[in-house]
Amino acid sequence: MRSHYCGEICEDHLKHEVTLCGWVHRRRDHGGVIFIDLRDRAGLVQVVFDPDTEAAFATADRARSEYVLQVRGRVRHRPSGTENPDLHSGRVEVLGQAVTVLNSAKTPPFQLDEHEHVGEETRLRHRYIDLRRPEMQQRLQLRAQVTSAMRRHLEAEGFLDIETPMLTRATPEGARDYLVPSRTHPGRFFALPQSPQLFKQLLMMAGFDRYYQIVRCFRDEDLRADRQPEFTQLDMEAAFVDEESIMGVTERMLRHLFGEVLGVELPEPFPRMRYAEAMARYGSDKPDLRIPLELIEVADLVADVDFKVFAAPARDPRGRVAALRVPDGAALTRKQIDDYTAFVGRYGAKGLAYIKVNDPAQGAAGLQSPIVKFLTDEAVQGILERTEAAAGDLIFFGADRTKVVNDALGALRVRLGHDLGRVAEEWRPLWVVDFPMFEYDDKDGRLYSLHHPFTAPRLGDSGDSGDVSDSSDTQGLAAAAASREAAEALLSRAYDCVLNGVELGGGSIRIHDPAVQQAVFGLLGIDEEAAEAKFGFLLDALQYGCPPHGGIAFGLDRLVMLMAGADSIREVMAFPKTQTATCLLTEAPAEVGEAQLQELGIRLRRVQ
Repeated sequence: MRSHYCGEICEDHLKHEVTLCGWVHRRRDHGGVIFIDLRDRAGLVQVVFDPDTEAAFATADRARSEYVLQVRGRVRHRPSGTENPDLHSGRVEVLGQAVTVLNSAKTPPFQLDEHEHVGEETRLRHRYIDLRRPEMQQRLQLRAQVTSAMRRHLEAEGFLDIETPMLTRATPEGARDYLVPSRTHPGRFFALPQSPQLFKQLLMMAGFDRYYQIVRCFRDEDLRADRQPEFTQLDMEAAFVDEESIMGVTERMLRHLFGEVLGVELPEPFPRMRYAEAMARYGSDKPDLRIPLELIEVADLVADVDFKVFAAPARDPRGRVAALRVPDGAALTRKQIDDYTAFVGRYGAKGLAYIKVNDPAQGAAGLQSPIVKFLTDEAVQGILERTEAAAGDLIFFGADRTKVVNDALGALRVRLGHDLGRVAEEWRPLWVVDFPMFEYDDKDGRLYSLHHPFTAPRLGDSGDSGDVSDSSDTQGLAAAAASREAAEALLSRAYDCVLNGVELGGGSIRIHDPAVQQAVFGLLGIDEEAAEAKFGFLLDALQYGCPPHGGIAFGLDRLVMLMAGADSIREVMAFPKTQTATCLLTEAPAEVGEAQLQELGIRLRRVQ
């Protein structure tokens, strides 16, 4: 039906006759001459209809926004002074000789070039129209380029694309599963996979030593801008590898992607940072290195002051007092500081102490703050020296449990960076390594895996990459089981890839010894009987010659979001859910009929 895409037309096609198909993006009537901007996935081209071609002119005259047309015409130069440098076709136009209305259209619920004034709910309810916007067309094409480049690169590295099941069993650790009732097995349920984790480990045991899959995953959890109930990840696993092998493959792939798709050169190698350092300096395990602000520990300087807000957490082994110096921040108004105080309150902070530095040479006399009177001269001088404060700076403080301080000041650091225009225009990838093996939940009174329970522990010198064999790790795990402090100090062989403050992916070297796996389950409060019930197939497989192996999973949606410069993963997914996990387009989730429930043996009861 067509010879070319609209957006392809350029001076190479001058004097050629072309047949185009697309949507009416805009129609203009200028003194008896009709101009139609015809749009398809490749872009726009201007089509001109003269009254001399009566039939074509009459059809063009009744065309309206979003009509679907087939146009035949000849390519010519635009008149001098009417060129559009923003379009690939901007130096030419098509003189329409014949036009057919393939389909008419009702007035759309919003104009494509006015989407910014339309609520997201309206856009998602009419997503098929929203996706016609050139910006959305470009983003989904970018996504296709990224997945194509991924596949080609990984297959060149020897990875095999192998599918894993969508219907599996529920996993007890991690986020909530989406359950699928089985009609043929009444009272039993499948679960949609949160990740192919166990299956890809089984593939390593089966001898497929390099696996990858671009796979759909599902998590029934609270949502954010970078979370969806169903999402896509690049899943990778390899056998006979250590951390260096996996991180090396990953870096090569990302450099290839950014070079081929965006023409961007990423650093080689990516810098690395220990988890403890990331938390100490940035309050986050996914720090945005484009922002120059850092957290500075000052607990030792205020442990003996009379100001209990500082002194109590400074003396608490699980507390922290940290400072965040903002160069030239003294210009912030009291209202702005109050707004930032409310902001950190979302992260559990009870307040936000601050000091405005007018003249550091004068000590306390050169400072402006309601807390200075509670601090000793030695504490003030120590804070000024350690933060390297200069005249005109502002110092924010966080004093509370370590997690609260890290969460609050870490988020404030990012907020200030954006508000004050201190985010560098660059790509800053980072590996975060040496994660804790476990984290303790005060509410539940038990340990949880920081990544997942199949991550291998790092024993011995925590700075080493670790021996690939973990058969001797049971002794170290036994020592960790002796005390909560020892367990929390245990490091894992895990690694996260971070880019501009976004966690792109996380992975680890896996446990390949059944005794070590049982020991880890024991630390997590999963006894042998429970482990057998939940993971019996994995424990059984580990006894039949499991090779050392490890892998990583990348959030494809997040990666494309960053590459496209979008604010949310919903902007790079064709049909996303809302933040309340609903599909406005299909009105899902929806009720099902009583007959279908009876067939599945399900009776609903009202949730209180």
